[in-house]
Amino acid sequence: MLIANFLISCSPNTNDKQNEVLALLAVGEISNSGKTNCPPKILPQSIPIANTVVSASSTVSGFNDSSKAINGICGGGELSGSLDVYALNLTGTGATLILSWGGKTVKNVSGIDFIVFENPFRVTESSDRYAFDPMVVQVSYDGTNYCGFDLSGFNPTAADSNKISSWPGFGGLRPVLYNMSSNLLSLEQLFTSTGNGFLLGGGDGFNIDDLITNPSCDNTALNQIKTSGFKLIKMTSASGVTNPNTGSGYVYPHSYTNGSDIDGVVAKSVE
Repeated sequence: MLIANFLISCSPNTNDKQNEVLALLAVGEISNSGKTNCPPKILPQSIPIANTVVSASSTVSGFNDSSKAINGICGGGELSGSLDVYALNLTGTGATLILSWGGKTVKNVSGIDFIVFENPFRVTESSDRYAFDPMVVQVSYDGTNYCGFDLSGFNPTAADSNKISSWPGFGGLRPVLYNMSSNLLSLEQLFTSTGNGFLLGGGDGFNIDDLITNPSCDNTALNQIKTSGFKLIKMTSASGVTNPNTGSGYVYPHSYTNGSDIDGVVAKSVE
């Protein structure tokens, strides 16, 4: 299964009791994800969800159906995650998924412009620790030049590896509360902040104005996206992206063998 044998090692001193609790949470995640009949047969027309798979090659057994990334948002809540997801590999070509809005352009509007939904969950109700699979998010107008976000604040300290604050600029961090069958929200509600980077429907919000240049995104490409918007979104497991400070991937220590689990992407405005 996607999260079988789920264990997080928060620090070198993590004890067996904590690992047992996390393993039980993983079992809870499996059972809780079946509470609702999601995805719905008909997606809400008012929610601009990415609806086209451009590139997908995951080999994660049982979770490599890329249609799961565009068939609706099926969040499991604060303490559990959906299994209606497309799982990326940790590294290699299968670690990347590219989606689009069927030729439409995601516009640069005020505030957060799009939300990426994965399937993280909080370890306990009183904890600031999360079970997640961080991803690197990039966008493109032309399908060649992909611009991303500032990842320089990454904290590689193992003891803090499952804190959201250790992964600024990454996606796949915040639980998904939005569920297109059981927790219906309007587009305005989805983009409503509840404070500290969290949104009413969960997921990770991104602002086009926060994009920066990188080796595959020069100033010309960056300015084009900020002015005209983007057509494609690329999501890559963090472990499959090279950290320039170490020469290896952005590693999140866990015991399972897949990377990020994509539930879907919603834009605020497309045309």
